[in-house]
Amino acid sequence: MDNIFWAFLWFIIIGGVFGVILAAASYIFKVPEEDERTKKVREALPGSNCGGCGYTGCGSYSEAVVKGEAQINKCTVGGKETAAEIALIMGKNSDKIDVEKYRAQVMCSGTNEYSRKKYIYAGATDCLSAVKMGGGDKLCPNGCIGKGSCVTSCKQNAISVKEGVAYVDYALCIGCGACVKKCPKYLIKLIPYKASYWVGCKSNQKAVQTKESCDVGCISCKLCEKSCPSNAIKVNDFVASIKYNECTGCGKCVDVCPRKIIWSGKTHTRGPIIKLNGKETDI
Repeated sequence: MDNIFWAFLWFIIIGGVFGVILAAASYIFKVPEEDERTKKVREALPGSNCGGCGYTGCGSYSEAVVKGEAQINKCTVGGKETAAEIALIMGKNSDKIDVEKYRAQVMCSGTNEYSRKKYIYAGATDCLSAVKMGGGDKLCPNGCIGKGSCVTSCKQNAISVKEGVAYVDYALCIGCGACVKKCPKYLIKLIPYKASYWVGCKSNQKAVQTKESCDVGCISCKLCEKSCPSNAIKVNDFVASIKYNECTGCGKCVDVCPRKIIWSGKTHTRGPIIKLNGKETDI
């Protein structure tokens, strides 16, 4: 009888100890309840999980917004409407909130007809592999490799390779920046969606070297810089670049460029300029 008593007693003691341990563990490791606003912000976001806001996805961005760690206008995909909806959820004034829309732009015009090759590449069909072979097959060290690593990174199917150069379809691009991160030569930039003009070259070689490697590379002649009434275009490190927030869209830089590589976002929409039967055309 005594054995049964002691066994029962020990059973109660051990059960009590384990119960206390489990209760303490459940308290220590308790998952905090999600702020109701986090769910609402997440639902307001487009759900593309592109990372353009600087966070891994819409979920982590919504948590950061509610915690006050992120601004409410970081979602360029959703734009001003999404920012206004988030502002309403967070109890903030949306009147002065502005979200500038961006698009990806490939800063290279060196298509197959214009650029010269160092060798014939027959390896893996991705830029990350090709760049290991002397920086790619093009003679220009800053020329687009054209093997499509940016293409595979784009969930929106907004980028393709035409005649050896990557090309962005503005209508499909959401400005997430996935292609920007993927390009091993850093040729793709996010520029304002409404940018009037952009320079289709990133070569920082001297004019003599540029002419040897590409028929359309920037030769840093500075004619564009001298013609700009708003000082919005400058030549630095042997290549021209535009300050988009200062550009008035007058187009004078386009008229004077001897290499014809300052493109208009309004006309340069169907594809890169190439030579066909000795004539220039876009594809």
